[in-house]
Amino acid sequence: MKYFYIVAGLIIYMCIGSVYAWSLFRKPLEQLLNISSTQSGLPYTLLLLLFSFTMPFGGQILQKFGIIKTIMPGALMLSTGLILSGFLKSITAISILYGVVGGIGVGLIYGVPVAVVAKWFPEKKGTYMGITLAGFGLSPFVTAHLSKRLLDLYGPFDTFKILGVIYFLVITIFSLILKMPQKEEISTGNNTQQHLRELTSKEMLKTKEFYGLWLCFTIGSTIGLTMISITSPFAQEVVKVKSSQAAFFVGIFSVFNGLGRPLFGFLVDKIRSFLTIIILFLIIIISSILGFFIKEDAVLLFFIVFALFYLILGGWLSTAPASTSWFFGTKNYASNYGIVFTAYGVGAFLGNMISGSLKDILGSYYYIFYPTLFLGFLGILISILTLRNVKTSTL
Repeated sequence: MKYFYIVAGLIIYMCIGSVYAWSLFRKPLEQLLNISSTQSGLPYTLLLLLFSFTMPFGGQILQKFGIIKTIMPGALMLSTGLILSGFLKSITAISILYGVVGGIGVGLIYGVPVAVVAKWFPEKKGTYMGITLAGFGLSPFVTAHLSKRLLDLYGPFDTFKILGVIYFLVITIFSLILKMPQKEEISTGNNTQQHLRELTSKEMLKTKEFYGLWLCFTIGSTIGLTMISITSPFAQEVVKVKSSQAAFFVGIFSVFNGLGRPLFGFLVDKIRSFLTIIILFLIIIISSILGFFIKEDAVLLFFIVFALFYLILGGWLSTAPASTSWFFGTKNYASNYGIVFTAYGVGAFLGNMISGSLKDILGSYYYIFYPTLFLGFLGILISILTLRNVKTSTL
């Protein structure tokens, strides 16, 4: 029965993970509203920013009021933001409704399924949390094709309305399946490890490991979210593929985003956080170097580079929660990870500013690989200085 909680969580994440298909909306909105690349990325950026900064409050609400009273307000806000964005046809309105209101809704929902799974599977939390979170990364594999079809038939504004209704119904139904285990229901296998530290959020904020993990997660999020937000326009403008082909790539890349979560969650369980984080940054460096060679019609190289970037974002979104648990304990996990997750919002803001500015100033997304390469090396330096000698019984 407890494996149904993974399935329910995965489906909920597939709904709220539709944000990763935002790049499909950018060109239609730019054409209809006569806005710049930076402006078309603003709703996406605001949603991720509000999403991440709502997470700590979502964790506190979950601890005090339970699953349904946390998820249902979130589902209502997300759907309301989408539906009203379909009626108020301006980038300002969409940024407020989809970005701010929808972002708060996603922030309330996001921490619940993974907190449930972490409680049910304490012995292999990295692996099972990663499997559950794969729904968030795999979402565009479904929603990209659905969104593209709806965009072709109805345009962006009616598509907002339709998706808002669908997501509310699905999230509501599957949230009713989730529940926290009683003590006697918790599995404690032979591999269960005990933590030397069970830190409160206040205690966590006094450790160098928190700031190291937060900075590394910020860098990983900045890079991953940047590449996701520019996938479709990069494919069309640099590689010169058709919009339908770009949508196809967005869907395929989401598989790598999804696979990155159980893969790197498994690695955290096996080789622990520090080495996993080093591997993530090495992949960023390799992908950035390869990116410099992408030219018109270089479809295979484009595929390899962007697949790797999607993989590392998925990797960060299982490595960060699993590392939070290993470094700071499980007792206050929901609120602790909520604070760590603010790095994701900062990464979204920085990523949109970097990519939008490069495009608007230099005229091409091609130059994005210069900052990603620099950030990859910076991440390795930070992780060596702050995370290499973390003292827990599991390292």
